[in-house]
Amino acid sequence: MAEEEKNDQQAPDEETPAAEEQAAEPAAKEAPAAEEAPAEEEPAEQLSPRELRRRARSRADGPGGPQRTTEDRLRERAEQRSRKAGERRRWRHKQRDKRRAAPKAETAPTAAEAREPGKRKTRQGVVVSSKADKTITVRIDRVARHRVYGKVIRETGTLHVHDERNEANEGDVVRVTESRPLSRTKRWRLDQVLEKAR
Repeated sequence: MAEEEKNDQQAPDEETPAAEEQAAEPAAKEAPAAEEAPAEEEPAEQLSPRELRRRARSRADGPGGPQRTTEDRLRERAEQRSRKAGERRRWRHKQRDKRRAAPKAETAPTAAEAREPGKRKTRQGVVVSSKADKTITVRIDRVARHRVYGKVIRETGTLHVHDERNEANEGDVVRVTESRPLSRTKRWRLDQVLEKAR
């Protein structure tokens, strides 16, 4: 009986190293996988330019500057600001002197001189409605070739035109000129009735 107990005790002991090896192998296989997974998942660190500058300053070599008090910092800042203000003042004076020394002929015309009225746009079209008082609706036909394909394209648009004397009727061919805004939709005036409708 004692020998059987010894055999029973030895059998689990013999199995134990084999079991330990089998258990160690999956653990060894899982360990590299666990180590590789975080390396793949972890993206490269993206730092802002500000953070990069801060880290570069923290790595700076050489002796550090002396400790300064708040009053020292404020005094240095005030000196720096006054120095920069003086530089700006000198630069502005130099620019002003350059402008005064420049000949007058080369300068651009002032707003008062350039106030001459420009050439106003004119359009020619057919009156499609004259029912409203002092207002006509004019159809503008436009024919042009397409830039890329060369096909002739016909486009139409309508304008609301101010007709002070109600002289244009439906079917008339008229010439209109652009003007200041006269109402919400009217920006054109009747210039001339070119052809009366039959």
